[in-house]
Amino acid sequence: MDVTLAGLRVLREVAERGTITAAAEALGYTQSAVSRQVAGLEQAAGARLFDRHPGGVRLTGAGRALLRHAVVALDALDAADRELRGAGAADGPVRLGFFPTAGAVFVTRALAALRRDHPRIRVSTREGTTPSLVRALRAGTLDIALLSSRPPHRSPDTDAPPLRVEPLLETRLAVAVPAGGRFTGRDSVTAEEIADEPWIASPAGAQEPLLGVWPGLPGRPRVRHTARDWLTKLHLVAAGAGITTAPSTLLPAVPPGVRIVAVEGVAEEWRRVSLAHSPGPTTESANVVVRVLREEAAELAD
Repeated sequence: MDVTLAGLRVLREVAERGTITAAAEALGYTQSAVSRQVAGLEQAAGARLFDRHPGGVRLTGAGRALLRHAVVALDALDAADRELRGAGAADGPVRLGFFPTAGAVFVTRALAALRRDHPRIRVSTREGTTPSLVRALRAGTLDIALLSSRPPHRSPDTDAPPLRVEPLLETRLAVAVPAGGRFTGRDSVTAEEIADEPWIASPAGAQEPLLGVWPGLPGRPRVRHTARDWLTKLHLVAAGAGITTAPSTLLPAVPPGVRIVAVEGVAEEWRRVSLAHSPGPTTESANVVVRVLREEAAELAD
């Protein structure tokens, strides 16, 4: 099969981004150039690599098979480039992805520990939703990802071979309320009390559920403000603009004017933080980052 490196990089980018347009923007190509590369790959493979749907494209079985080999080839070339430049095995880059609430405390603490104890490891990070992080792991553009899930904690995707997923931490969901508002001095609230409160939530999308509103509340929640950044949400709470959900692990990052309170009268909502990486071999540098993430998770659990 006669394929080019440019074609393999396009395959990886389209698989991760989910659309031709997003892949073109990431690569600095035109949409027509990306489409031509995909067409050339499909001709060389003798099979359709992507199924088209209204929201973008999705890998076919043949596309997933080719992507697995493309990731191995591109990673091998990157390793050869580092070796030729004299970079040691323990000095290689590690690409870490994480879901939004993990960044404020978990990831920053792990990065501080890495800078202190392993200064030669170069870590780059990317925030994203679980579906986008899983696509990036499959495409080989992330080495490790922190994912969030709620019971029953199903596998983050159905492709084979499965991703390696390791539970790190269980955290209880709570509600952030203004310290000087209706719930002043309270350590807990009831579901009935918060049902009609104005909420601050993340924008919802086809692959992104409504985050920031307590699950299962009766009626339609009054979402007054939307923001992706969790620290922005917490500052909006401090300003009295509404309330929002927050995992207990965010407590060290809570700004003044905000209280984190439990919700009573309903089943507790727990969230799991898991570490995921591809089923292939892991670099020495990535193993060090994994070990530090485990240590930080253990400290947060105490």
